[in-house]
Parts: sequence; structure tokens; C-alpha cells
Amino acid sequence: MRTREEALAYGLSFPDTYQEAPFHDENWQLVRVKESEKAFLWTYERDGYINLNVKVSPEWRDFWRNAFQSVVPGWHQNKEHWNTIILDGTVPQEDIKRMIAESYALVTDSPSRRIYEAVKKIPKGKVATYGQVAELAGDKKMARAVGNALHKNPDPDSIPCYRVVNSKGQLAGQFAFGGMEAQAKLLRADGIEVIDGKVDLKKYGIN
Repeated sequence: MRTREEALAYGLSFPDTYQEAPFHDENWQLVRVKESEKAFLWTYERDGYINLNVKVSPEWRDFWRNAFQSVVPGWHQNKEHWNTIILDGTVPQEDIKRMIAESYALVTDSPSRRIYEAVKKIPKGKVATYGQVAELAGDKKMARAVGNALHKNPDPDSIPCYRVVNSKGQLAGQFAFGGMEAQAKLLRADGIEVIDGKVDLKKYGIN
């Protein structure tokens, strides 16, 4: 990868992204995420080379800088969280793509997103507690956040929040799809027995 066009095309291959030149300067072309409008890929020409600024996690920041002379602390950005890749031909394309992908992942990460991804992992015929979903999402302390996120479920068809119950196996009285009876109906359709608004966690709970 040597050109701006290649870098931008790869950045735009990720879901819900768009290109922008926010500084009224065509030299600066960014790729942002639509929902948050956060940029994860900055492209610009400097000293005769196309440069890419990408967000980086602390545990990988120094690894990339030590691996390639042409990966340096982020120019004009927070050097703790951004690296600059100089497209001089010395950094393999697969590593450039990996760094861009990591930047996209960091910018799009959020507790709600992790919660929704965790809920998607609950198999048909099983339920999980709010605490278990929080743990699957990477933070067992955010069980309350699980409830809040599920009440705002943006895609009920693919995020089965009806498979989430409290620590006693009880269904939610204020269930997002219309109350306890609606949740019970969906669970029974999954083959789960619901008795008096409650599910047997020993029988139907995930491990």
C-alpha cells in the first residue's frame, strides 16, 4: 500500500463509514464512523509521502513503533493513542491493514456494542443473567448497564434480549417488547419453560 486512494478505499470498506475533508484542505482526507462521527483514519501528504494516522491501544502502540521505522508517534495528535504510518514501502500491506482495522475497532467500541454482541452469543434454548451478559461484555460490574442497553435494543431481530433474565431467573416486568408476557412468549418459542414468570437457571442457564 503506497497511495492515499488505497488507504481510503480500505478504510471505507468497514461498515458505516464515510470520507470527509474537514479542514477545507484537500491534503487532509479522513474516514469517519457515521454514528459517532469519530475519525479512525487520517490521510495526508508530508515530506513527499502519504501518511496515515491510526488510533492504537497502549499495549500495541510501542510494538508497532519498534517493529517498523516508518511507524512513529502520531503527528499532530495525542502520541499516547495515535500512531503515524509513513507509506514509504517499508511496512507490509497486511500490517498496514491490521493497524487500520485495529483503529476502527477502537473507535467503534462502546459498552452498549459489547453488550449487544454478548447477547447475540446466547444460544436458542438458553438464557443468561444480566451479570453473565456483563461479564461476557468484559465488565462484570456493569449489570445495570446491561438492562439499560437492552431497553434500547436497536435490532431486536438479531439481538435476542428476551433471553436475558435476572439472577433468580425472573423475567422483566418492564420488558422492552411489551412486558413479561411478551418475553415469556418468545422464550417458550425457543423451547424454554416459563413458570410463574420465572425460568429454571439450572436447566436453561448458560454455563
